[in-house]
Amino acid sequence: MPPLIALHSATVSWGRAPVLDGVDLALEDGERVALVGRNGSGKSTLLRALAGELELDGGERTLVAGTRVARLAQEVTREQGGEVYDIVAGGLRELGELLVEYHHISARVAAGAVDLGSLAQVQGRLEAAGGWRLHQRVEATLSRLDLPGEARFETLSGGLKRRVLLARALVAEPEVLLLDEPTNHLDIPAIEWLEDLLAESTSGLLFVTHDRTFLRRLATRIVELDRGALRSYPGDYDAYLERRAAETEAEARRLGRQDRKLAREEAWIRQGIKARRTRDEGRVRALERLRAEVRQRRAQLGRASLRLEQAGLAGKLVIQAEDVSFAYDGLSIVEGFSTVVCRGDKVGVLGPNGSGKTTLLRLLLGRLEPDSGSVRLGTNLEVAFFDQHREALDESRSVADNVADGNDRLSIGGEPMHVIGYLQSFLFSPEQVRTPVAALSGGERNRLLLARLFALPFNLLVMDEPTNDLDVETLELLEAKLVEFAGTLLLVSHDRTFLDNVVTSTLVMEGGGRVGEYAGGYSDWLRQRRAPASTAAAPRPAPTAARERAAEPPPAQRQRKLSYREARDLEALPARIEALEAEQAELHDRLADPELYRRGDSEAIRGVRERVAAVEVELAAAYERWEELESLR
Repeated sequence: MPPLIALHSATVSWGRAPVLDGVDLALEDGERVALVGRNGSGKSTLLRALAGELELDGGERTLVAGTRVARLAQEVTREQGGEVYDIVAGGLRELGELLVEYHHISARVAAGAVDLGSLAQVQGRLEAAGGWRLHQRVEATLSRLDLPGEARFETLSGGLKRRVLLARALVAEPEVLLLDEPTNHLDIPAIEWLEDLLAESTSGLLFVTHDRTFLRRLATRIVELDRGALRSYPGDYDAYLERRAAETEAEARRLGRQDRKLAREEAWIRQGIKARRTRDEGRVRALERLRAEVRQRRAQLGRASLRLEQAGLAGKLVIQAEDVSFAYDGLSIVEGFSTVVCRGDKVGVLGPNGSGKTTLLRLLLGRLEPDSGSVRLGTNLEVAFFDQHREALDESRSVADNVADGNDRLSIGGEPMHVIGYLQSFLFSPEQVRTPVAALSGGERNRLLLARLFALPFNLLVMDEPTNDLDVETLELLEAKLVEFAGTLLLVSHDRTFLDNVVTSTLVMEGGGRVGEYAGGYSDWLRQRRAPASTAAAPRPAPTAARERAAEPPPAQRQRKLSYREARDLEALPARIEALEAEQAELHDRLADPELYRRGDSEAIRGVRERVAAVEVELAAAYERWEELESLR
């Protein structure tokens, strides 16, 4: 059976060196392939070529007849407009148009602007086309991605726009799904919902992501794009890392031998006329070929060299908050919160979108007055901000001007440094340094933000979602530099691996004004949290209803003691929950196995999915019962 979609000897060139250099790629039904490579290597170009949105300079693209393809782009086009509901439902094509018509007529009927007969007519057409299931899918996707259906797309932030376009791609349930950084601007519950959805999908999936937890959960094969060529690695991400490390070492040895041979031959040719005797002409021609080969060798993209400029030491106390409360329009964001942040602490801030993470940061930094309580800042603080919306960048100015403000040199660590040399350490070529920011990819803009930020001295660093669009290698280097940083870090992130590797403590927005404080990173929080149902930020496998329930029992219930039977139930529930979670993980693994779908046993697939749904219900009941009994202790 042919692959759903494929590229054969595909070539795309933007400049002197091809971005895609005769690559072959095939995506099978049920495969989940992760595309990896450094920023600027051409991953987005490859996705566009595979989607048929880019004309190839050479080679061809094949697609099985009738196969639907949906792509989520990394960047949002300016031309898109309309209501959010209309754009998302538009992913369903003809039936989507009918859903949009029904949606708008319903709104006019509610406002008394149209008669019920028109609504009944559209309802009949929807029923005849089997459209109600699709209507529910659109509504559920809007809800899970926290999208305002009635809002105008053009009025939304860049992050919300990407979530709208992700929803549009998902509702279509295409046979081929191409996703470029799908976790950007999603909170952890939404990321985990997306992981579950994609793990259970039978679509062929090709995705680009910086989220290593997401990558490890989903990928059944890794494809690496490097210097225009593709390499395929069957298996998961960790197996890829092992094989890639061995290959890199072998390539370094081969190039080293080539360079040493060239050096010997160059020394020989410099001996003069002896080398040009007739019997040595073959060796001379071989040297010319070797020179040409080395000249044409496309050097591997450089490695970023990040350096954080430490300002003078701040005092030992950086932030002290005492009984801080703040509400907005009657909604409690922070209530009775106290904490102490000391020099060298690295504090993660975790919570769903809209939970108040930015408000908490502004309170802690003294940029927002609390309704009650107090915040005390330490001495000698030099603060630097990394803004996830990249508003600090001027798209009309060049890369160099955004960092050096028109100057050729800047001071790094008290030493003058040419701006081109400084930016080269952030992987910007001399040609890119003079180009406008508008021409950069998302990952390149993030690297530019880091370059701009790290040119300044600071001892308190505040970073809001710094990992978006960065390649994994730069991400890991950033992690290492933040761990080495002697100053203080406040980090807002939904990247679970990044939090685990960097922070020493975590503040969690738990809803109702509660801010929990936990030692360690994301995984440490999972182990320490009192109850998975107590926070809207709770991760899988806690069900949605349990995550979102406010778990405050009435006073009479709190005062009652546990009965003997209730005490026994409470004692048994952790083992019950653990068993259900283990079964749920095993079921998700089965659904994630392409072999299940290749066998074509629809009854087996249906049985696994039905058991997944049943386990979800049982887990919800177990969590609810455990929380109820725990509150009575």
